[in-house]
Amino acid sequence: MKVAKFGGSSVASAEKFQQVAKIIGADPKRKIIVVSAPGKRFNEDTKMTDLLIQLTDAVVSGRTYEKEMKLVLNRYEEIASQLSLKHTLIEQIESSLHSLIQEYQHDSLRLADALKASGEDSNAKLMAAYLNTLGKEAHYVSPKDAGILVTDQPGMARVLPESYALLETLRERSGILVVPGFFGYSKQGNIVTFPRGGSDITGSIVAAGVQAELYENFTDVDSIYCVNPTIVPNPKEIKDLTYREMRELAYSGFSVFHDEALQPVVKAGIAVCVKNTNNPAARGTYIVSERDYNDMPVVGIASDKGFCNIHVSKYLMNREVGFGRKLLEILEDEHISYEHTPSGIDNISVIMRENQWTKEVEERVIARIQAELEVDDITVERDLALVMVVGEGMNSTVGVAAKATNAFARAGVNIEMINQGSSEVSMMFGVKSASHDKAVRALYEVYFNEIFSISYSNLH
Repeated sequence: MKVAKFGGSSVASAEKFQQVAKIIGADPKRKIIVVSAPGKRFNEDTKMTDLLIQLTDAVVSGRTYEKEMKLVLNRYEEIASQLSLKHTLIEQIESSLHSLIQEYQHDSLRLADALKASGEDSNAKLMAAYLNTLGKEAHYVSPKDAGILVTDQPGMARVLPESYALLETLRERSGILVVPGFFGYSKQGNIVTFPRGGSDITGSIVAAGVQAELYENFTDVDSIYCVNPTIVPNPKEIKDLTYREMRELAYSGFSVFHDEALQPVVKAGIAVCVKNTNNPAARGTYIVSERDYNDMPVVGIASDKGFCNIHVSKYLMNREVGFGRKLLEILEDEHISYEHTPSGIDNISVIMRENQWTKEVEERVIARIQAELEVDDITVERDLALVMVVGEGMNSTVGVAAKATNAFARAGVNIEMINQGSSEVSMMFGVKSASHDKAVRALYEVYFNEIFSISYSNLH
C-alpha cells in the first residue's frame, strides 16, 4: 500500500484533477490519497487558502462577506462544472462554510483554523466524487473518521500518539480513500490546523499509521535539487538522500518538503519519494534511512537570509558553571528562540532570526547580559545569511571544509562564522546577506561542477 499526497499546484484545476486521477489509476497500490486545497493556476492567481483567509478577515471585521464567499465557491464550482460533477456538492460546501462561520464567528482563532481547513476538506470531497464518476470505488474520509487526533492549539496542531493505532484501521477499508490534508481534530472536538507544510504532515502521519510501503509526495518539480534553482540555474538533481540530510536541508531553507513533515515517517522507517504530478514517469527523489555517499559526500546546499548574531566574550568563561544557561535564560525571558550557538573557551555566539531582535529588545538584553553576567565584551552583527553544506558523507571525507573555504576565498566572500553540528551532517557558514548568492554559487561550483577529488578516511 502506498500513500500519495498531492500539493496545491497538483489539484488547482479540473485539468489537474484529471492528471491526478490518471496517476492514481496507474498504480493500484495507491490506496490512500491526501490532497491540499487548490493552489495557483497561474502566477497571478490566488490560492484557495488565501481566499479563505480573506473570508475569515471579512467575518472577523464584521463586514458582509458575500463577495469573499462567492470567490471561494466560484473556484470550486469551476472545478466541479468542468468535471461534470453534481452541483449539490457546491451547495454542500456552501452550507458547510456557513455552519463553520456560525459556530466560530466569536472566536477568531478557531474560525481561521476551521475556514482554512475547509480548503482541503472540500477539495477531498470533490476528488472522491470525481474518482467515482470514472468508475473507481473512492471514499472521502474526514480526519475525524480517519482518527487524526491532535493537540488543541489553533494553527499549531501536533498529532497525538493514539492516532497511529486508529489510522491503521484504514488498511481494512475498501476502495481508494481520499483524506484532506492540513488539519485534524482535537479531543475537544475542534478543527485544528498543522503549521506550515500541513498537508505534507498529514500525508506523513497517515503513511506511518497505515504502515505504507512508500509515501509519495507529488509536487510540481521532477525531483529535489541540490541547490535553489533561482540562485543556480539548472542545478543537479538529487536522486537519493537520507532523512537526516533532508531534515537539515528543510530547516535551512529548502521549501520542497518541510522538516516537521518527516518525523512520522522517520520513526516508522518509511521511504518518501518526491515526484512531479506533471511528469509522473520521472524517478523523483527518494528520502531513505541510508544511502551510498561514496560518490557524493555532499548532497545539497541550503541557505537563508535574515539572521543576526550576539557575540559575548568573557575571560575564563569555560570555567564559569552555568554561564551558557544564564545567557539563554535572558533570551528566553524575551521569548527569543535561537538557531545556533557556536562557542570557544572565552566566547559564545547566539544566532537568531533578526525579526525577533528589535532595538528595544536589543537594549534590554544587552543591559541584562552586562549586569548579570559581567562580560568583557558584547557585539551584535545584523544582516547575516546562513549557508549550509549538507551531506552524511562529510564525516568520513577529508577536505570538504577546505573546498568550501577555498571557494569563498576565490569568490571574495568573507566568512563571518563557521559552525559544524555534532552529527557532522552539515557545516554552517555565516556571511553577509549581500554575499549570499555569490557564496551559494561558489559552493555549488566546487561540490557539484568540479571533479570531487578528495579522499576517504576509510580508504587509508
